[in-house]
Amino acid sequence: MIIKNGTIVNADFQLQKADLRIEDSIITEIGENLSGGEILDAQGCTVIPGLIDVHSHGCAGCDFCDGTRNSFETMAKYYAENGVTSYLGTSMTLSEEDLTRIFEEFKAFKESGFHAAYPHGINMEGPFFSKAKKGAQKEDYIVDPDVAMFRRLNAASGNNVKIVDIAPEQPGAEDFIRQLKDEVTISIAHTMADYETAKRAMELGVTHITHLYNAMTPFNHRKPGVPGAVFDDDKVRAELICDGIHIHAGVVRSTFKTLGDDRVILISDSMRACGMKDGVYDLGGQQVYVKGNLATLKDGTIAGSATNVMQCMRVAVSFGVPFLSAVKAATINPAKAIRMEDKVGSLAVGKTADIVLLDCDLQVQNVVIKGSLYR
Repeated sequence: MIIKNGTIVNADFQLQKADLRIEDSIITEIGENLSGGEILDAQGCTVIPGLIDVHSHGCAGCDFCDGTRNSFETMAKYYAENGVTSYLGTSMTLSEEDLTRIFEEFKAFKESGFHAAYPHGINMEGPFFSKAKKGAQKEDYIVDPDVAMFRRLNAASGNNVKIVDIAPEQPGAEDFIRQLKDEVTISIAHTMADYETAKRAMELGVTHITHLYNAMTPFNHRKPGVPGAVFDDDKVRAELICDGIHIHAGVVRSTFKTLGDDRVILISDSMRACGMKDGVYDLGGQQVYVKGNLATLKDGTIAGSATNVMQCMRVAVSFGVPFLSAVKAATINPAKAIRMEDKVGSLAVGKTADIVLLDCDLQVQNVVIKGSLYR
């Protein structure tokens, strides 16, 4: 297949008039006036890498923690329709028994090669959190960071856990980071950690922050909290939920300016109501009330989002984030976070042909996944 006549976002994240040649599942040539074989005409479109959502619990009425093939397939199709070509299935705080079952089912699904958006693995959000900042996580199953428990669950998943989230102030956290930093990306999340504790965790090996600003200590000029530690450490990337609800537009712009567009990762944090009508839904065994993009528990606590990451990218652009910066934050940055940047995340010769064609309004026109036209 050759994608012709489009403007591509190249490997340096600059706009370039060029064609792309795809053979099997790989980009094999980028250049002008390529010919031969099947043609996908990208006239009037911007050609970008497929989006990667490293933090999504669910969509289209389904949830990762359903732990069923039907739910995994339904979610994968919804992602693909919306330009998300790969993702991490994201868990909630549940019992080890339930998580083991879910992870085993997801391993089987991942190995099945289902043709739609495909999983790189799992984002294990919980249970190693602070109860004081549990958000929509279920308190009954929250435990201190536990290396042995993580390794049991990772083994059940086929060693597919790519990100694990912890509150670094909890007992056992420092040992957890020391032992696992080379096995998995460790993220700070649902935490009461102050600046000093967060900074210490980063020095030990934390490289990722889950939904920056949400479910953590705030930034203050005398007590800079977790955000201040992120601003102060250029090795750490931070997720942003850019749905227009979780974070003010001014803070989104300021965060891109402060961290730079190499360190921001756009995520959806979507739950099963994403792509569905308003109503009452389940998230981790708790009822969530959804109206528009707003999803809350009964007490008003924000509970994930009802927005996909392609829409989050559009919202970021509408907030004034440069288009190319927003694309980086939804493609190569998440790929780097899960140590997959040599395979996905940018349009470069030798990389997997995960590609999206956008019109001038940033609406999805075509999606190519592993070299095959999906829509």
